Amino acid sequence: MKKKSIIYSDLSKKQLETLKELYIQKKVESMSIQELKQYVLEIISHQINDTIDKEEEMEAWKEMSDFFGEQFEKIILEIQTKCIDNKNEIQTEIDSQKQRIELLERNNFDQERKDMWDD
Repeated sequence: MKKKSIIYSDLSKKQLETLKELYIQKKVESMSIQELKQYVLEIISHQINDTIDKEEEMEAWKEMSDFFGEQFEKIILEIQTKCIDNKNEIQTEIDSQKQRIELLERNNFDQERKDMWDD
């Protein structure tokens, strides 16, 4: 008979926390400087680029603001100057999306009206 494997639910909360901390410590110690840099790059990139809602976007904004400090506004102005056309592209995308949503809503309304008369 095969021995049952231990799974996470076999551990207490404290035991699981201790195991996780040990893993984190050993994992970091085993990584080279290059691996650490790559890993941190992936984490920060995900944290900053993959914001989902307004709250996460505000957290990313604060983190960038804290990092750049007094240079933050200057950097933003430079970016706005360099990327002035992108705002128009974004607006076009938003307008296009609004048109699609309005069309879907209109089609749904038409379908509801049609269904009402089918009875």
